[in-house]
Amino acid sequence: MEREFGKLITGKSIILRLEMKTDVIKFSDIVQIISDEGGDLVAIDVIQMKHDMTIRDLTVNVSDSLQIVQISEKVQQLNGVNLVNVSDQTFLMHLGGKIETKLKVPIQNRDDLSRVYTPDVARVCMAIQEDQRKSFTLTIKRNTVAVVSDGSAVLGLGNIGPYAAMPVMEGKAMLFKQMADVDSFPICLETQDTEEIIRTIKAIAPAFGGINLEDISSPRCFEIEERLKEELDIPVFHDDQHGTAVVLYAGLISALKLVNKSIDQIKVVVNGIGAAGIACTKILLAAGAKEIIGVDKDGAIVSGNEYTNPMWNWYSQNTNPHKSSGSLADVIKGADVFIGLSRGKILSREMVMTMNAEPIVFAMANPTPEIDPDEIEDIAAVVATGRSDYPNQINNVLCFPGIFRGALDCRATTINEKMKLAAAEAIASVISDDERNKYYIIPSVFNPDVVKLVRDGVVEAAILTKVARRIPREYR
Repeated sequence: MEREFGKLITGKSIILRLEMKTDVIKFSDIVQIISDEGGDLVAIDVIQMKHDMTIRDLTVNVSDSLQIVQISEKVQQLNGVNLVNVSDQTFLMHLGGKIETKLKVPIQNRDDLSRVYTPDVARVCMAIQEDQRKSFTLTIKRNTVAVVSDGSAVLGLGNIGPYAAMPVMEGKAMLFKQMADVDSFPICLETQDTEEIIRTIKAIAPAFGGINLEDISSPRCFEIEERLKEELDIPVFHDDQHGTAVVLYAGLISALKLVNKSIDQIKVVVNGIGAAGIACTKILLAAGAKEIIGVDKDGAIVSGNEYTNPMWNWYSQNTNPHKSSGSLADVIKGADVFIGLSRGKILSREMVMTMNAEPIVFAMANPTPEIDPDEIEDIAAVVATGRSDYPNQINNVLCFPGIFRGALDCRATTINEKMKLAAAEAIASVISDDERNKYYIIPSVFNPDVVKLVRDGVVEAAILTKVARRIPREYR
């Protein structure tokens, strides 16, 4: 999984902006509180000074988020003190947003102005009107992706709405640019109506070469993606589904090599059949998995039952060939792989002990995995999580920059299952047989080889499946 929410991740310091009545409060009282709570006052900046009032910024080193809360509460309780604001390094990084637009060519004189705007720009407009395909070469469409969310399922935070979702979408745009030199723009919609979302995205699509759907709740996300894929001629990719699936499969490729098992011979249990769980199942089926059992809050999903969630009906008809039923504890017996996309602490050591020899456990719930990796280190062949503070993080950043880089470079009309499989195989190929071990089945998001290999694999798969409208020079 891509992001760690649910806990405040701070830097080494915070800044407290305090408005103090100098005839009421002694500054030494504030210093004492900071010291008592374990903070270290390292800088004082006077922002404003009057005869009976002063505003100061106090820079305080802290070790964890609890200290921030405790210091803030204690200071706020002091008579004569108004805590105006608390900023840590994360908040400071977000001031004014994290992205901006820049010119590729400067406008220095009237000639430049006429070429980029009026009147000469009219010639370019008419060329595109005559041949719409030229928009890929004569506008930003060639290299620009829309990162679109309604804020209804921001991982770990839930339905926080479009305004609160913007920092996440800005971060995604940063990753696109830094990792793969893909330009993108965050678009958060103030609607959670399926038809309105589809209509809005279709209306803005002419400006973009691809659509990255992000943090849209299930099951609406399925219809939104499928409809847009049918009605647009540019790639539409819901990263919460398919990004997770691609990186999961990449990790599983490596893990299966370690235990010398084949994907068509294993039993897989997927716990949590939401958007990511269904996408992970689909990519494993496409890769050749034969026995996958999905489990949700009411137990195993079994054909013959009628489910209110239409995707569960699809799931029941395409998985669980032996119609296993019961709870997670029941169906995990004899399994080779556990894939968790649910909630923390739902898997026990005892359950893992009932799995086949050398079990593989992907516990990807955030911020708390389905089981603490330390609990099963001695019995599991491989453990992966969605967190960066454990080995083997399943992180979507490994996939979406390279996938869109490849899709844009060949002007793909869609991102199909073959392209996703190629992306997963490319990620897995970064780790050599000599390097691979139980603590290293997936490369770092900063590995410089990942984007290039994923891009190349996606382009080749797009060409083979005839969804590429442009053949990059190196493939001609």
